[in-house]
Amino acid sequence: MSKFWSPFVKDLVPYVPGEQPKLARLVKLNTNENPYGPSPKAIAAMQAELNDSLRLYPDPNGDRLKQAGADYYGVQSSQVFVGNGSDEVLAHAFHGLFQHGKPLLFPDVTYSFYPVYCGLYGIAFETIELDQQFQIRVEDYARPNGGIIFPNPNAPTGCLLPLEAIERLLQASPDSVVLVDEAYIDFGGQSAIALVDRYPNLLVTQTLSKSRSLAGLRVGLAVGHPELIEALERIKNSFNSYPLDRLAIAGAAAAFEDRAYFDKTCAAVIDSRDAVVAGLQRLGFEVLPSAANFVFVRHPQHEAAELAARLREQGVIVRHFKQARIAQFLRITIGAPEQNRALLDALNAL
Repeated sequence: MSKFWSPFVKDLVPYVPGEQPKLARLVKLNTNENPYGPSPKAIAAMQAELNDSLRLYPDPNGDRLKQAGADYYGVQSSQVFVGNGSDEVLAHAFHGLFQHGKPLLFPDVTYSFYPVYCGLYGIAFETIELDQQFQIRVEDYARPNGGIIFPNPNAPTGCLLPLEAIERLLQASPDSVVLVDEAYIDFGGQSAIALVDRYPNLLVTQTLSKSRSLAGLRVGLAVGHPELIEALERIKNSFNSYPLDRLAIAGAAAAFEDRAYFDKTCAAVIDSRDAVVAGLQRLGFEVLPSAANFVFVRHPQHEAAELAARLREQGVIVRHFKQARIAQFLRITIGAPEQNRALLDALNAL
């Protein structure tokens, strides 16, 4: 600890991202990246931006991207906020919408960045236990709160909360913002964006990192009532007026516009997920129902940490969490067919 730090820094517990190993010839199934590349139209759009215009600042509002997202989701551009990955969008939401002096509610097993943001912004929070099947119980959130946030599908479990359950949750907390974090929704769920015109307290975040294969570009967005979006814009313009560069705006907008490629690659991931689930179950694994591009699994006869270590020895990397309730689970990203075969072959050998 340095004497030059601001006092709060020493108490921060930073988020730990998934490992990005530098070794060659690895089957990398630990960070939920899409096994298929971005839309060729997105790549072409970014290449077209590689010219003298890079000497100019990008559009601070990202209007082209906002309109592309609005057209895709059937909303107005005034209902769309764009930022540098959904993590930045979430950070602005925590800062601008959840500081009301009452505890923020989120599941006990969920995206581990949520408590980090609470620590960063001094937000009180309470974790709500998932049930024995690792599902969210909507009735548990019907209590005084300063906001509610959860991923749907949940991470790292992959379990999906139906849209009608989300609507019940919104109705039970009309005076609090309910943020639905939909990083993985395109792999098997129905987006809560369908509800934003009916519930002014609903904010939905999404990312182009997963289903649109642009994790390296860092683009995220939020959709909600214009008053919620205005709060995010005020935070953004008090922090960084240019969060997205010219390449990111062009590439992300083109990715939204290429629906055919998006539909094809999502369907391929879903088909592969079904095959991986079947293969894991044949090997005796318990697999939680997943609507994401990963599965959350445990084996009744093998320690998860040991399995992860032995898979790594065979060049296959998966994610193991040490949190007590899920310490016997592995989160396994759905890869390309040849990667999935390598995973199952390695597990079969073990």
